[in-house]
Amino acid sequence: MSAIVEQVLSGEVLGVTIAFTLTVSLRLLIPEHGRKLLRQPVGFLIAHLVAMLVLGFVPDSAPLRRILAVVALVLLLASIGRSLVVLVLDVVVGRRLHRPPPKIIRDLTQGVVYAIVLLFALRAAGIDPSSLLTTSALLTAVIGLSLQETLGNLFAGLAIQLQRPFDVGDWIQFEPDDKRVGRVVEVNWRATTVITLDDVELIVPNGVLAKSPIKNFTKPSPRSRRSVYLVAPSDTHPRRVHQVILEAIDGVDGVLADPPPHVVTSDFAADGVQYWVRFWTEEFHRRDRIDGDVRDRIWYAFRRAGISMPYQTRTVHMRQENEETRAKAADAATHRREQVLRGIDFLEVLPAAELARVAGEARLRQYLAGELVVRHGDRSTDFFIVERGAVAILVPDADGPGEHEVAQLAEGKFFGEMALMTGEPRTATVRAASDCELLVIGSETFKQSLETSPDLLQRISHVLAERQAALEAKASERAEGAQAEVVNERENQILRRIRSFFSL
Repeated sequence: MSAIVEQVLSGEVLGVTIAFTLTVSLRLLIPEHGRKLLRQPVGFLIAHLVAMLVLGFVPDSAPLRRILAVVALVLLLASIGRSLVVLVLDVVVGRRLHRPPPKIIRDLTQGVVYAIVLLFALRAAGIDPSSLLTTSALLTAVIGLSLQETLGNLFAGLAIQLQRPFDVGDWIQFEPDDKRVGRVVEVNWRATTVITLDDVELIVPNGVLAKSPIKNFTKPSPRSRRSVYLVAPSDTHPRRVHQVILEAIDGVDGVLADPPPHVVTSDFAADGVQYWVRFWTEEFHRRDRIDGDVRDRIWYAFRRAGISMPYQTRTVHMRQENEETRAKAADAATHRREQVLRGIDFLEVLPAAELARVAGEARLRQYLAGELVVRHGDRSTDFFIVERGAVAILVPDADGPGEHEVAQLAEGKFFGEMALMTGEPRTATVRAASDCELLVIGSETFKQSLETSPDLLQRISHVLAERQAALEAKASERAEGAQAEVVNERENQILRRIRSFFSL
């Protein structure tokens, strides 16, 4: 019997015992989701036992016996080596670092172990490994040249793992092209796999990454700054533009309140003044959607504020329009608004002429879903009527700084009548529940009506008092007699407040 066969048979029991003990220990130490790491050592061990079983049926003089003995030895050593690698990297090192080791480190370590196993098996078979490596200098040179790029990627991957410019899960950009932005899903010995926002998988050789400047949008923190540029007319005060923009993007989903957004007047262009809107987000994967929401909010806010957005290219439409056409269009808009105002109970007391004047001076504002209309505690005095869409009414929480929704107002509903008539602070926050259009009436418009018709004070105060008493009675089920007394008392209070507010 040859020396290699005797060596395998003599160490069989000890080797199998070691391999089996290691696999059982790993089975107990590795969590459920990491059990797939046991497949290789268990597979090698089973293959070794099968090889030893076949070896028992092969005659001593058969050449196959020597080959099977070498294969059995390689399989047994591979099982032990693979178990040791998993034990050291995934159990000891992984638990200390609180994360699994990089795949490239595991692959290189495993490759070195397998190389040692192969060299040991060759030496046990009577083959000198050094003679194989020095047989042909030409073959060595050819192999070195053919593996030049592969080795370059290998060492670049090692450098990336040691320097750690990014980790799996980070968002990076490795070329000036914005399309070369994606989330790292794997770093192996040859290349790095990146998934873009278009769900396209990019396989980037590590050598390319080692030579390219890398932007990491996830480090040192997941917070990244976004920029939006826009142009406003040069005759609009920059501070007003800043204020309108900051109020518009307040509360946009994905935009951080801390650090707060900021606006910079960045350039004076031929078509207006350029503004640089800067804000921060922790949801980089939604960056395009968040940028779009910010632009939407700014567009709506500019429309409400009467700020136009000039463009370098313009299309000129020629049409004939005379004073009569413009007057008809204005009359139609005023008549439509007048019909809306007639549905408001405390406005029914206005004479027809005054109602038409109020309708003519009313303004139409557009709001994007989620935008703030008025805030609790504000002292604005505008009165709002929902012409299209809906708004949500929110009141402060009794036990915290937050707010909760108590109602939604749809088309034809209104709010802000007490602020309009008495100047009282807002008692609730109102946000647009959907894209909506609100008809807005200011206190100055009503002041003129009250000055020309002083008797309106009593009638409007009575209507407002009746409505407040009715709402309170509905909430507390107050009797009709008690309600009448409340109406009289409330009417006098409201009347005094209106006179004080309008200086009448």
